[in-house]
Amino acid sequence: MLRSGSNRIPTPGRKHVVAMLTELTSWARSIKRDTVALYFAARDPRTPWYAKLLSGVLVAYALSPIDLIPDFVPILGYLDDLLLLPLGIWVAIRLIPRPLMEEHRARAATASEPPVSKIAAAAIVVIWAGVTALIGWWAYSTFLK
Repeated sequence: MLRSGSNRIPTPGRKHVVAMLTELTSWARSIKRDTVALYFAARDPRTPWYAKLLSGVLVAYALSPIDLIPDFVPILGYLDDLLLLPLGIWVAIRLIPRPLMEEHRARAATASEPPVSKIAAAAIVVIWAGVTALIGWWAYSTFLK
């Protein structure tokens, strides 16, 4: 039997938790700002074509009101939001010249409304409809023939 106070697992103090939450909030805000900055960079003629392509795809996905992988799908649903999207944003930022990216970050910081990608939402709906049709065709040909 354990005595009171012995072999306790140390827990982080309140200050540590508050500092960690503050850092996470700051990181989330910077990701949001960088997404909008990439939106502006993808439309700028001074941005290299390969950075425009990657930025355009990332921004379309990030600003789409519909997820390609819904969040209710275990593990994968949040994997794209928590790992793949920030990693893609990091790579896209590295492909854009620093002064140009700073200019677009400043513009994104003053933007009142973040853009919404209706085209990406439509593309995701088409992808899901196609996947659903393929599953239906497979199920019909496998079980009903």
